[in-house]
Amino acid sequence: MNIVIADDSALLREGLLGLVQRRGHEVLAAVDDAPSLIAEVDRLMEAGTTIDVVVTDVRMPPGMATDGLDAAITLRERHPNLAIMIVSQYVAPAYASKLLGHGGAGFGYLLKDRVARVADFLRSLDVVAAGGVVIDPEVAVQLAAARSGPLDSLTDREREVLALMAEGLSNAQIAEKLYVSGGAVSKYVAAVFVKLGLPVGEDNRRVRAVLTYLTAQADGQL
Repeated sequence: MNIVIADDSALLREGLLGLVQRRGHEVLAAVDDAPSLIAEVDRLMEAGTTIDVVVTDVRMPPGMATDGLDAAITLRERHPNLAIMIVSQYVAPAYASKLLGHGGAGFGYLLKDRVARVADFLRSLDVVAAGGVVIDPEVAVQLAAARSGPLDSLTDREREVLALMAEGLSNAQIAEKLYVSGGAVSKYVAAVFVKLGLPVGEDNRRVRAVLTYLTAQADGQL
């Protein structure tokens, strides 16, 4: 996997670099500000280099506001198939909704303490690089707290299953976490698809369900 890393903390940046390299992945660039992130990704793309995922913080120089997020949105607009993993210390679901609103490839939003759980972080990278969506449980809980729009029709258990889908868990992993059978989870997932208007044959139903779950919460209720 080819990865670009952006974080203004040298300690975390080098930690991420070493972590993914030990997994056998290649870090194409590691930068400490948003303009450098945009420049490096554009340069690599123009050279025909494949980037599987960009890992970036939200708050970075030069503005130390949402510069990293804004850079990610700019890059997604220029390169719609570019997978993005946001790693932040802030529980801010609106950031996730803002980037998800641009559609495109895989997307992840993890809190920085999640990186310390190495297996979870590496699994999340794999999911995002493959075009999936992974949302940190704390962010997902805040999203689930506001019930509106198409989510109104979901039962509490269906909403719980959808929240776990947003974390990138498979049906088997959801079954293990909820202590129910795989068949039961399949029924819950199928019900979610039907209630969200995602019939059989709809492309990427799982990703579309997660996107509906997130964007339905973004209308000033977060």
